[in-house]
Amino acid sequence: MSINFSNFRKSAELLSAICGGLLMGIVAIPQAVLSQQPVQQPTIQPNSKVNPCPRIFYEQPHNDRVAVPQGCPPNAFTQRLIDQGLLPQSSVPATPNAEQIRMGVGGETSSVLNPNPRIFSEAPYGRSQRSLQTEGGNTQPGVQGSQQTPAPGVGQSTVPVSPLPSPGQQQSPSTRISLASGRVNVRLVNDSGANVTYQVIGDTAPRSLQGKSDVTLRDLTAPVTVTFQREDGGLLEATPQASPQSGVLEVRLRETTDVGQDRSALRIENNGSVFLN
Repeated sequence: MSINFSNFRKSAELLSAICGGLLMGIVAIPQAVLSQQPVQQPTIQPNSKVNPCPRIFYEQPHNDRVAVPQGCPPNAFTQRLIDQGLLPQSSVPATPNAEQIRMGVGGETSSVLNPNPRIFSEAPYGRSQRSLQTEGGNTQPGVQGSQQTPAPGVGQSTVPVSPLPSPGQQQSPSTRISLASGRVNVRLVNDSGANVTYQVIGDTAPRSLQGKSDVTLRDLTAPVTVTFQREDGGLLEATPQASPQSGVLEVRLRETTDVGQDRSALRIENNGSVFLN
């Protein structure tokens, strides 16, 4: 009897060991399968939050001193260049396109777009319509100066817009150069001790030129506009010098404290006329 009981106990222990091994194998199988699955990285949507028209171009001091990239609604400085004939109207649209509206001109993309962001109702951002205060306190559109329609979502402000010059008041060219097959090389010489930001409108992004250094912009097709400004916000005096060599213009940038001598844009026309603004 004891022999049968001993055999039965050994059989039960063997069966328990087999069942335990099966249970451990079942638990380990899903983990092994998961460990063999490759790790998938999230797909990055290119340019999902890249704004072609960043808000910095519509904030001070850039709003009054730096032209916006090509394809963006003009800020105050860009519009002033257009009004003075230093920048073609066709190169910069007056209103944002559908993609710019989706991205949110002047900021980054958000999950919920605000069609009327508060920043556009605060002076001096964006374009403005000149207005005069009457004695009764009512605001009437100005008679003098060019009236402009703000871009959609842009609030009106009271920043005055410079009137267009009459034919008798057209600016005289600072100098004239001989173009080489319609092209010109512009050598910017920074004689000041401050860094200068420069940009070829419609061609390059804003770049930095260190003090006491120079750079040559090659094969620019006229008409062309080059803007420049001191990064510390100071004033710059620009002096263009025509070279005896055809298609070469040198522009020397110096520090000045005279507001009347401050310059921030250079325009070269098809006929070689050079204008400073």
